[in-house]
Amino acid sequence: MYKDFISSHHTSTPRDYFQRMNSQKKICMETASQFEKDYWDGDRKFGYGGYTYDGRWSALAEKLVNEYKLTNDSKILDLGCGKAFILFEIQKILPKVSLVGRDISKHAISNVPKELVADLELIDLTNEGCLADFSEKQFDLTLSIMTLHNLELPDLESSLREIERISKNSFIAMESYRNWEELTNLQCWALTCKSFFSPREWEYLFEKTKFSGDYEFLYFT
Repeated sequence: MYKDFISSHHTSTPRDYFQRMNSQKKICMETASQFEKDYWDGDRKFGYGGYTYDGRWSALAEKLVNEYKLTNDSKILDLGCGKAFILFEIQKILPKVSLVGRDISKHAISNVPKELVADLELIDLTNEGCLADFSEKQFDLTLSIMTLHNLELPDLESSLREIERISKNSFIAMESYRNWEELTNLQCWALTCKSFFSPREWEYLFEKTKFSGDYEFLYFT
């Protein structure tokens, strides 16, 4: 089911789309796609331009806890957790909840909030079987926010199938576009995206992989 959890936060950030599309963008894309220090805490042209904890995910954490009726007995997985700020916000609400985070970035995993109590490990979703250790319906909620569009189609399909297998509930958010303007803006701005899909294409993929979880598309208007 389509959700509207984070679009307002996404659209609040100003972006100069065409300034980003310059002769150096291919270098910036190569650097960003390593998902290490330059991507998180380097120059803005490589990614976040400094991703420090500022409470931006508190509203989302409250929505997730309420929407999915999470409790201190719940088990939550965040695929592509980055610096795990969302998990940290959930922990503030549910101090004894079981939290698991997986990300490809050593830099991100090494810079999570010190107060966070979670099972954090490196993972590469392009590696076949990388989620095989998780059992069927192990997690009350699996999250993957602004991660899956960074995968090529074969890895994206397998990830969606695995999320469905291991989750009682799931919420994923991806970049998308509804018209030529949004596609142009997305192509100018994106550094790591490999799956430039319209909502119709995403929904076709959900049906093909039998993904039944919740989702949200983020547009670059």
